[in-house]
Amino acid sequence: MYSMNQARKHGLEYAWVNTCCINKDSSAELSEAIDAMFSWYQNATRCYAYLEDVSVSPSSAQTLQSLGVSRWFTRGWTLQELLAPSEVIFYDSAWASLGARTSLQRDISETTGIPGDILTGTQPLESASVARRMSWAANRNTTRDEDIAYCLMGIFSVYMPMLYGEGSNAFIRLQEESMEASDDHTIFAWRADIDSPHGLLADSPSAFADSGYIQPFRAPRNHLPYTKTNRGLGITLRLNSHPAVSTSECLAA
Repeated sequence: MYSMNQARKHGLEYAWVNTCCINKDSSAELSEAIDAMFSWYQNATRCYAYLEDVSVSPSSAQTLQSLGVSRWFTRGWTLQELLAPSEVIFYDSAWASLGARTSLQRDISETTGIPGDILTGTQPLESASVARRMSWAANRNTTRDEDIAYCLMGIFSVYMPMLYGEGSNAFIRLQEESMEASDDHTIFAWRADIDSPHGLLADSPSAFADSGYIQPFRAPRNHLPYTKTNRGLGITLRLNSHPAVSTSECLAA
């Protein structure tokens, strides 16, 4: 395999390919691999991203334009491949090098909405708000409905059991687990069709498509924690007056 050849050229003794190194017939192995995959990428010396629908052209500008429309940037599972490793090198359909994540960060940022300082590693992933991280997956897709949640677990530092067959409820569980791990209120900063009934949590990352600008908001240290019951969510919020509402009303923030 070409990826193995690249690993040898870089003096690496071992290489792992997620498309062929996981026995998907074993639910236990699949679950373990999904749980550990983000950390595997984090601990890798480097990650090779193969863009089968991109070809190097004589014009570098044309090549970078092709990079932006590659299917690789629309898949759910490749988001963690982009963010977790310390180094990512991109290759085209003929395994010609397109550049590294750091050198291509401006073009990748324009394509994905991910800030350049996150891509270069100068800012940690956790510095981005929950809503902002959700927005990076808003236009991505997976073959299985559940995988749009499972592929984001490492990005939010949460773990939960795989329950294929639960459909969109997997994304609800992801948000609930994120609420356990963080008190960032921006998890509620999403938008959906007002004609469709919704609960407090979003049905999919697409609801966060307009949330890429939202900065982290965390309550003071002495605030009361979230409380979840069968009747809903209990949360303590700060009330602020706002010129857009009447003097007798306040906005929760």
